[in-house]
Amino acid sequence: MKGHLVKRAEGSYSVVLDSGKDPNTGKRQQKWVTIQGRKADAERELARLLNEVHTGGFIEPAKLTVAEYLERWLKDYAEVNVSGKTFERYQSIVGQHLNPALGHLPLPKLRPLHIQAHYSQALRDGRKDGRPGGLTPQSVLHHHRILREALQQAVRWQLLARNPADAVEPPRPRPREVRAIDEAQTAWLLEVAEGTRLHLPIMLAVSAGLRRGEILGLRWADLDSQLGVLHIRRSVEQTRKAVCFKEPKSRQGWRTVALPALALEALQSHRQQQARHKALLGDDYQDGDLICCVEDGSLWKPSAFTSAYRDLLRRHKLPGLNFHALRHSHASQLLKAGADVHLVSRRLGHAKAGFTLSTYAHMLPGQDEEAARRVDVALRAAIEQRRPSAVM
Repeated sequence: MKGHLVKRAEGSYSVVLDSGKDPNTGKRQQKWVTIQGRKADAERELARLLNEVHTGGFIEPAKLTVAEYLERWLKDYAEVNVSGKTFERYQSIVGQHLNPALGHLPLPKLRPLHIQAHYSQALRDGRKDGRPGGLTPQSVLHHHRILREALQQAVRWQLLARNPADAVEPPRPRPREVRAIDEAQTAWLLEVAEGTRLHLPIMLAVSAGLRRGEILGLRWADLDSQLGVLHIRRSVEQTRKAVCFKEPKSRQGWRTVALPALALEALQSHRQQQARHKALLGDDYQDGDLICCVEDGSLWKPSAFTSAYRDLLRRHKLPGLNFHALRHSHASQLLKAGADVHLVSRRLGHAKAGFTLSTYAHMLPGQDEEAARRVDVALRAAIEQRRPSAVM
């Protein structure tokens, strides 16, 4: 197959792919693809399309359906650019919701109205678990974010001139209430976990704000006992296929967290106990330098960890407090103690302090009252200055 460029207008070119004459009709067989940009951009696209034709990967944009595109986006983009857990969520939403609703449409003919109709239908009766009713606004918002990201990539790949999802208004979910416990409840939880393998993970969550995956990925090499800090360099992720280590997804996720003396003492005690256990098992101990692991030193799977934690809560009649809530509790206790929100954000490894503020703003003590006091002082002073002097 051969190809060439045809200039259509300023900043617009057509890539023409020529596969010769049809042996039955004698007509020339050509495929035209419009490219917006410079000539160099069009030349690169021509080279890419010719390569796809020769390797069997070319699909004519006009005949590409939304389902075909989304499957290709999952394979060629999402699978290599997001974590395994995130990819599984993308796959599930595309397979169960987006493709059944929109997949039959040709990609170039996908319109904002089609997308908006899907969101409305999903809110009404979009459940896929056999129960009646619709999805939550938060779930449909996930649909929107994934579809918009996929279609934006189609724009970059020059399969679409613009992103139809940009013209759609997704549902606005209510802010989720953050569950947190106070210092007294935290002390009680640490007490009931004393003597179990859960004690140290709970201590690291409530005193350092670490995530479950970060705790399970910690090595003794990540602990600097002299400085009293932990270096967060990786976490554990479990998908349907495997359990693996992964690096933090954002630059802020790579961080150093100072530990309170309580946590350092718990780590020291745990290290001594682990050394005794390791000596008892001898060669049967799988030494991966992990701090929080199962009895033989091997990786503690997140699913097994969560089961053990839930079992602890059931035994002590404290249901509904998921492990992530302990991280929220650490943040809320810091903010109530007057810690700066930027410090809390860095400690938690949030990508943006604005996210921390929006999540925990209601936990900042006295902020609204202080604002009212300052307004009162300023307005009162201005009013007093405007009043005529009492002495005439």
